[in-house]
Amino acid sequence: MNPNLSRLHPYPFEKLAKLKAGVVPRQDLSAISLGIGEPKHPSPAFVKQVIAENLDRLANYPTTGGMPELRETIANWATGRFKLTAGTLTAEAHVVPVNGTREGIFSLVQALIDNTKPAVVVSPNPFYQIYEGAALLAGATPHYLACDGSNGFVPDFGAVPEPVWKDCQILFLCSPGNPSGAVISRETLAQVIDLADRHDFVVASDECYSELYPDESRPPEGLLQACAALGRDDYARCIVFHSLSKRSNLPGMRSGFVAGDAGILKDYLRYRTYHGSAMPVQHQLASIAAWQDEDHVRENRAAYRAKFEAVVPILQQVMNVDFPDAGFYLWPETPGIDDETFARELSAQQNVHVLPGRYLSRSVAGYNPGENRVRMALVAPLEECVEAAHRIVTFVKGFERS
Repeated sequence: MNPNLSRLHPYPFEKLAKLKAGVVPRQDLSAISLGIGEPKHPSPAFVKQVIAENLDRLANYPTTGGMPELRETIANWATGRFKLTAGTLTAEAHVVPVNGTREGIFSLVQALIDNTKPAVVVSPNPFYQIYEGAALLAGATPHYLACDGSNGFVPDFGAVPEPVWKDCQILFLCSPGNPSGAVISRETLAQVIDLADRHDFVVASDECYSELYPDESRPPEGLLQACAALGRDDYARCIVFHSLSKRSNLPGMRSGFVAGDAGILKDYLRYRTYHGSAMPVQHQLASIAAWQDEDHVRENRAAYRAKFEAVVPILQQVMNVDFPDAGFYLWPETPGIDDETFARELSAQQNVHVLPGRYLSRSVAGYNPGENRVRMALVAPLEECVEAAHRIVTFVKGFERS
């Protein structure tokens, strides 16, 4: 067996299951899950229709690079969405469809890492677990950058020691962030691009929450957009990941893309021909329909906006919590209760389920930036989210009295 398998940590939900082993929630209250970031809004009917109309394509092998029509649709969407210079993000050289961002992130790391020399993968902390797992299985060493309230939940890249940058081969960004929802500014992205140029590493930006934002007039900027603003139309050393899972409520379709530096993607596509993870043809056709439509995405944003506007004021009665820049998570502090106790007892007393923040983070020098916070995913229907917020208020007030 690959010896690096022993380096993997249990996934957060394995830890949560162990934490709640033996807990019996109140049976007079219905269960409300805010723990898993799985969209619950309806999938677009027109997307399902495309799949249904093309089930005969199950008889066709999909190509590794994806259909030209899909790559063209993605290139057009990204160019318009992120204000890229026309013609610089091409379907042929700059876009690779993948089976969701998790698969794309994992496979890209395996293709990029050169473990014949010291290899460091720099990651935000807290982080999406696949950043770490992909690094470990590629034989690299993760280096974690704390994201907490002191820095607006964005890493302080200027504080990273030079030896770390010297051995860095990949820097992961997550903007909007999971779990904080923080959006990295154009100025900070420019700083990161300059660091990549000076130290010759790849910036890999996970932007799968980029289409869930509160202000229709102010969509979050992305890494390729920062490149365009700097006149870097070759997108050198820059890679982005996008997905239909959150944008279009299609997590089960496993459809996303990787875009950016053409030189990197040329070799990545060669890796994928052996990796053998091509997207089914009927899903490619459905993805074209999804990327070409914005009406359902605006409706999706409006639904999340209504939930945040209803839930945050209720929770603010008992918790330090605010509206995120984007995404569908809340990242509140747990008042006078550690995050594990909060999650376990909230489950037992109110049948509301959240994720302890420490499970999304690693301790560095005795400090875990996720401790005493919990992640709440506002994916349930509005009425359930409001009910959950009221139960949390009841729980916190009862805990304070005990």
